[in-house]
Amino acid sequence: MAKILLTGGCGYIGSHTAVELINAGRDVVIADDLSNSDKSVIDRIEMITGKRPDLYVSDLKDKKECEKIFDENDISAVIHFAGYKAVGESVLSPLKYYRNNLDSTLSLLESMRSHLCNTIIFSSSATVYGTDGVVPYTESAETGGCSNPYGWTKFMIERIICDTVLANPDMSAVNLRYFNPIGAHESGLIGENPSGIPNNLMPYITQVASGIRDHLNIYGNDYDTPDGTGVRDYIHVVDLAKGHLAALEYAEKHKGTECINLGTGVGYSVLDVVNAFNEANHLDLPYVFAKRREGDLASYYANPKKAYELLGWKAEKTLVDMCKDSWRWQVYLKNSENKDGGK
Repeated sequence: MAKILLTGGCGYIGSHTAVELINAGRDVVIADDLSNSDKSVIDRIEMITGKRPDLYVSDLKDKKECEKIFDENDISAVIHFAGYKAVGESVLSPLKYYRNNLDSTLSLLESMRSHLCNTIIFSSSATVYGTDGVVPYTESAETGGCSNPYGWTKFMIERIICDTVLANPDMSAVNLRYFNPIGAHESGLIGENPSGIPNNLMPYITQVASGIRDHLNIYGNDYDTPDGTGVRDYIHVVDLAKGHLAALEYAEKHKGTECINLGTGVGYSVLDVVNAFNEANHLDLPYVFAKRREGDLASYYANPKKAYELLGWKAEKTLVDMCKDSWRWQVYLKNSENKDGGK
């Protein structure tokens, strides 16, 4: 039976997408170098779905390793998550990001071509819109003008995929531009677990709630927004994963390239998220206001109309769902560490 290859499938979004694909009856094979994930997620995917995906611990920059996956499996489509993703790190180590994110994509596309695999869904980002757009962002908005190397890698990979599809009329691609994924699987078994200090809001909140960190820093309270804090489009990771399944089903029936936003279309401020988390989980998070971070925008959210029109997809879970599921996952992590003696 043909399989769907998930590159970076042990990561946050990849693991949730694996669950949705398996539950939809798809066979999944995962390739991941485990640089920012753990192979134990395979056990937890199996616990949720009753089916264990095959795992290749592989560096896709190595063409031989990439070819091996295609040689040993009948891959009908690829969902490409693999890549470094920390904005701050990309500014400090741009060559690392360009080498990893671009080389792995080129190797993957070459292997797809040699094995006649013509369908790819790419994990892109709203960062491709840069910093000068008008909210809400539509897919027709100008791209480029990215504020960091991470964003530029997403922009460049979209271009590489578009050109590859133009050169091959049998190919189909969907570049999914997501906004701010948060939440976790309702089972509490998989979720976001960044190493070091979190770059994103929700993992920071849950680490404060569990006592790992003393307080939450809210960067900026003087933006031109209803409460002065930054506004973002937060989307539940399970809704996002379902969007990948919908994109795959679309791409299997169409040729060419589409770029599609995945977001809720609703902007929530940082304080909205903090207050919702407190209310949903009966907690009282300590926080302080800090100065704005360079490059942060006041408001950033999607127009998700195209996703509904082409894919029949829309976000269904609420901010309360995102907060409850995030905390359930953090409690699971804490309990697991206690059982392992704190390791």
